[in-house]
Amino acid sequence: MWKYIRKNETWQKVASWIIACLIRFLAFSVKWKMIIPPTTQCILNSGKPIILLFWHNRILSMPAGWDVSRRITLLRSAHRDGLLIGRAISFLGYKTVAGSSNKGGAIGLRKLLKELQKGRSIGITPDGPRGPRMRMTAGAIAAARLGGAPIIPVAWNTKHRKLLGTWDRMILARPFSEGIFIYGEPIEIPKKLTDEEIEKYRINVEKKLNELCQATENEYGHTIIGPARSNLRVQRMSEK
Repeated sequence: MWKYIRKNETWQKVASWIIACLIRFLAFSVKWKMIIPPTTQCILNSGKPIILLFWHNRILSMPAGWDVSRRITLLRSAHRDGLLIGRAISFLGYKTVAGSSNKGGAIGLRKLLKELQKGRSIGITPDGPRGPRMRMTAGAIAAARLGGAPIIPVAWNTKHRKLLGTWDRMILARPFSEGIFIYGEPIEIPKKLTDEEIEKYRINVEKKLNELCQATENEYGHTIIGPARSNLRVQRMSEK
C-alpha cells in the first residue's frame, strides 16, 4: 500500500494533506513552552535570515516552534518520500527546495544560498534524509559560511510521545501533552576556513545540537536518544 501511495500522484497529494492535518493538529493540541536565549530572540526579531538546524527525528512538530509569517525555506529530499513531506509542509504555508545535506548535495546548497540572498531563512536537517542519526554533515556549515547567516540549533520534545521504528527514531508527539522547544545561541561561521577548521565547526555544531536534544529529554525524564555510531550509514533498531 505504501509503495503504491509513493508512486501514485493523486494518492501522494491525499497522503500529504493528511500528514499536514496531523502536523497541524499536534502543533495546536500540545501545550508548548519556549526557551529562547536573548541573543537568539534578538536575531529572530530583526527579521534577518538564519539557518535553522534540527535533527530529522524532530521534523514532524517543528512547525509548532516557528512562526510561519517569518519567511523560511526548508530543504527536503529529492526522493519520493521527501516529495511527500515537502507537499505536506507546503500545505502548512512553508516553501521547500529539493536537495540533500549529505554527499551530492551541491544542487541543494545552491538553491538554499539563493533563498538566503532573497532574505529568506532556511531550515536544514543535517542528518537527513537517511542518516546516520544525529550525525551532522558539512552542508549546513557551507551554507552558513557562503551565505553569511548564523546557524541557530533547535530541539523539541513532549512529555508523552511515541518513538517510531525508523532509522532516526522519529518522535511523534502525543496529542494534548505538554512540550518544550529549546533554541540554542546563534553560531557564526567565518567565510574563510581551512578544511580542518570546517571540521572543527561541524563537530562543535553537532555537539551543540545534541546537547539541546538531551536537555529536552531531561525535561521529561526520557531515555536519551543518542546519535548513531559515526561509521554507520543507518542506525538499526536492534540497538534499542
